[in-house]
Amino acid sequence: MNQLFLIHNLSKLIILILALTSSCVQAVVELRNQEIAECSQSEIKTWEDNRDTAAKFSPIVFYYDHTGAPAWFSEKQVSELIERAASAWSQCGIPALVVNKNNKAHPSTSMVSIDWNIAGSRGNFGLANLTQNQLSLGLPAFQLLNQRNPKHNALETLQMVLSHEMGHFYGMLAHSRRCIDVLSYYHDGKGGQCYSRFPDIIRKFPEYRSTLPTACDIQRCKILNRKD
Repeated sequence: MNQLFLIHNLSKLIILILALTSSCVQAVVELRNQEIAECSQSEIKTWEDNRDTAAKFSPIVFYYDHTGAPAWFSEKQVSELIERAASAWSQCGIPALVVNKNNKAHPSTSMVSIDWNIAGSRGNFGLANLTQNQLSLGLPAFQLLNQRNPKHNALETLQMVLSHEMGHFYGMLAHSRRCIDVLSYYHDGKGGQCYSRFPDIIRKFPEYRSTLPTACDIQRCKILNRKD
């Protein structure tokens, strides 16, 4: 009888611990979501590693070519991620259109090409070239990610890369000092660390940076492009 009593109470304790753990995880996620959704003027700071400017054109047409993409990304998947990023960035007042290589009806003057370009990405997951109006995605970087961590959801990484690099075409050339911003760098390479309202929870996430523009990303874009 005592043994059954102990087993019963141990089961109840395990259930309680699991419930508390789940509650703590949810609370941490909610704090991160709160930081994504809110922005005070004092939080809009950059590393001053470049000079911001207004977007070159409005609307922006993002033209996607799937040639050379990793086999585990379908054209539909990547196009949908580009659409999500473009839709999110449109909140700053600059509309965007996403077309693919099969759609030739696009204005060439405001077109930003997005393709899988090893030379253009220069070893990065992605790299924006504003002079050439080109966003290059790096096949080797995604191949390495897949080799080292095949269980990782690489679509989340790709979404963050696309949102980050597309943001440069909206005029945000400097990188954010707020850790959660999609335009952020976590450090300046000289010992300086990014800012967060909740620094103690950053380490609980494999990637704390948002996959889409945050409230501060959008507000900064509006200021640059005088959309407020």
